[in-house]
Amino acid sequence: MRKIIILIFLSTFLYSFGQINYSKYGVDQTKHIPVGLNIGDQAPSFSANDQYGNTVVLDSLLKKGSVVVIFYRGYWCPVCSRYLSNLQDSLAYIESRKATVVAITPEKPEGIQKTIAKTKSEFVILSDSLDKISIDYDVLFNVTNGYATKIKLGLFTDISKNNGSQEAKLPVPATFIISPNRKIIYKQFDIDYKNRAHVIDMIKALENVGR
Repeated sequence: MRKIIILIFLSTFLYSFGQINYSKYGVDQTKHIPVGLNIGDQAPSFSANDQYGNTVVLDSLLKKGSVVVIFYRGYWCPVCSRYLSNLQDSLAYIESRKATVVAITPEKPEGIQKTIAKTKSEFVILSDSLDKISIDYDVLFNVTNGYATKIKLGLFTDISKNNGSQEAKLPVPATFIISPNRKIIYKQFDIDYKNRAHVIDMIKALENVGR
């Protein structure tokens, strides 16, 4: 009997150990937990305004080549700013593979301007103010009250106000590469916002387009 109890305890412990602590990353587990679209899926089309107020349509971009879609949380996120800054440094290598980089954020246009000031980004940045693109790509989650408070006190940002929304919601900072035929050929998705797609992996995926 004692051995059975020990085995049950160990099984429960190991199972719990392997589970993701979503709340650690601000994800409200009582609501939808995103998993992202998969490689091989048809990428949903989108249309949104960029940092210059121009309308950007995915189908139009795909006529020129592949599109690298990157979701980020906002100007207030230090990890996002570092990542986008490094991405800008590698932009020429990506564009030389006939690809367009598009960053998508839930923050309002004024937040995007702050992102550009911090990162010197020259690639397209879209304001997904209604969360439509984030929902279509299954990267959007509701933020816990505790995490929203943590960001407000630690980074002086009210997530909902920054996004012009009544609820605090954020995208998983995922990356998708879409081929000209609108198929997803690369996916990097991690609830842990510190883990991001590596440029070298993007380039490898882009070099395989059409092979």
